[in-house]
Amino acid sequence: MSEKILIVEDEPDVADLLAYHLRQAGFAVDIAHNGPEALRLIKGRSPILIVLDLMLPGLSGLDLCRLIRSDPQSDHIPVVMLSARSEEIDRVLGFELGADDYVVKPFSPRELVLRIKAILRRRLAGQNSDNDYLQAGDLTLDRSRHEVKVADRLVECTATEFKLLTILMERQGRVQGRDRLLSDVWGYDSLIDTRTVDTHMRRLRDKLGPYGRWIETVRGFGYRFAAPR
Repeated sequence: MSEKILIVEDEPDVADLLAYHLRQAGFAVDIAHNGPEALRLIKGRSPILIVLDLMLPGLSGLDLCRLIRSDPQSDHIPVVMLSARSEEIDRVLGFELGADDYVVKPFSPRELVLRIKAILRRRLAGQNSDNDYLQAGDLTLDRSRHEVKVADRLVECTATEFKLLTILMERQGRVQGRDRLLSDVWGYDSLIDTRTVDTHMRRLRDKLGPYGRWIETVRGFGYRFAAPR
């Protein structure tokens, strides 16, 4: 059975266009035209990814994303936001709420499909890795369970944050440039601003609490995971 993607979009023409291109790429598709309908489909149909328009009637896309990320049954599902708002503050807010990608309207359906495939590839790569368990002091990462714990406290991470931390812990002590992280985590180079890396890294540090200081900023280049020995 095809993997199912949920499109949450109140404009029928846009939703139908997205659904057509996703089906052509081999995915099954559900469409919701508002927030409550989307929540019902998320709980009942378990999509592997959600394409979420922000300008929805009633419950906004931002509020819907908050609900998705606050529910343990859905917080692991990747979310790609669609918005006509292109300002940096809008993108930053989307990422801070837990979006895995942010696409500005008008957009190329083919590019969106490529972005979706990249997100799903990196998720699958994490699931199929032989080294399922990484540890540094009281910070542990379990790929098989998609879990991050700090001193036995579960840390809720988005798929992108989980992949970022995995790469940093795997390459402990080695500096990772922003461009390299864009390629390894997002799966493409030029389609996304390098400031996106900084936004996700800031959120990841906040979630790790005092252990966030182990993610060091290397000024003018990127980041390094440096846990004390």
